[in-house]
Amino acid sequence: MLEAVKVALDPTPRQERLLESHAGAARFAYNAGLAHVKAMLERQEKLEWSYYALRRWWNANKDALAVSMETGKPWWPENSKESYNSGLESLADALKNFSKSRKGQRKGRRMGFPRFKSKDRAVPGFAYTTGSFGLIDCDPYALRLPKIGRVHCMENVSKRVDGAKVLRMSVSKRGGRWQASLTVERADLPVPSPPKGGSVGIDLGVKELATLSDGTIIHNPHALKSNFGRLKKAQRNLSRKRKGSNRRREARTRVARLHARVADLRRDLLDKTTTMLARAYADISIEDLNVAGMVRNHRLARSVEDAAFAEFRRQLEYKTARTGARLHVIDRWHPSSKTCSNCGTVKAKLSLSERVYHCEECGLVIDRDLNAAINIQVAGSAPETLNARGGSGKRTDASRRATRHPVKREPSDGVSRVSLGAGLGNEAMQMTSL
Repeated sequence: MLEAVKVALDPTPRQERLLESHAGAARFAYNAGLAHVKAMLERQEKLEWSYYALRRWWNANKDALAVSMETGKPWWPENSKESYNSGLESLADALKNFSKSRKGQRKGRRMGFPRFKSKDRAVPGFAYTTGSFGLIDCDPYALRLPKIGRVHCMENVSKRVDGAKVLRMSVSKRGGRWQASLTVERADLPVPSPPKGGSVGIDLGVKELATLSDGTIIHNPHALKSNFGRLKKAQRNLSRKRKGSNRRREARTRVARLHARVADLRRDLLDKTTTMLARAYADISIEDLNVAGMVRNHRLARSVEDAAFAEFRRQLEYKTARTGARLHVIDRWHPSSKTCSNCGTVKAKLSLSERVYHCEECGLVIDRDLNAAINIQVAGSAPETLNARGGSGKRTDASRRATRHPVKREPSDGVSRVSLGAGLGNEAMQMTSL
């Protein structure tokens, strides 16, 4: 199996300049290749924009493209050839995604034609796929980067890799700090036995990140909201600086570091929460939320994106596959919030402002999120009690019929719809032993 190992780098000032030069070389190759593709389109020539076709074109024309304006000599030998190849690889991937999206062969939103990368807006980065890169023997706190040399790391990278084969190393700069992401190949592990914990249902929310069916509440730190004041102040300060000045560059670095801190706070909570769930419970049930539809509500969009529901589910999928836990994804049409967890009565309407659930049939009074988490647990452990559309099987008349909740809407053609008991969770990711 493949795994990513990300470590922070601690380069010297000279190495930082070399890293910037390599990132600039990747961006230059990307822009040069894109200009070549656009020229072919204008001349209506046969399009050859695969990765290998772009590499052949670059190797044939690099002496005329990467030339110094002052001396007239080619400057491309100053950087590793891998930096130029990584830029062309990014361009080939962008063109392939555009072509597949236009033909309807790619899922997700429609991709536009690639645009030129700007030095100010593009994330500096490049990658190594061949050559003597990666770990250094008897030097666990360092990585070897061709044309740059030994670069110190902030942690024991050899311990993180743990003898696995390094296939690729991507180097990028985010928030003013350089980092390396190593793609390693490990041997398939035997199928682990599920954790000894029982089943649990999880109701994700904005006010509280997650409410478990056993009453546990995972508080939401609101990483963006808590740092929003400092971000506004830093961005106002940036807007006053003259473009191209050193002070504007310093102000941009401060803004980038604040955004990186927000992302780190959010990622830290999600990592710890999903790890705890995957190790503690044998069966985990969550809802298939339509996050793309939820963010269309402009009053909740910022809070929904700050909670990172999609990342929460993504981490649960691969972590439960590692620990042997079973992940059940409940159909988004299931009325978990409107159903009484005691008698099964389904309310016709339930506004978002009602935080306490009151059942008119049995008199149950319970927290809205806890009630939903219990219903999600029941739906995940007993899928036979639900019909194909995810509605409750306990309805007795038309007055108790569930209604479609606006934040759980899905396309009416049913292409992306999934039903219970049809491989909704991490079954495809479960490791098998030979």
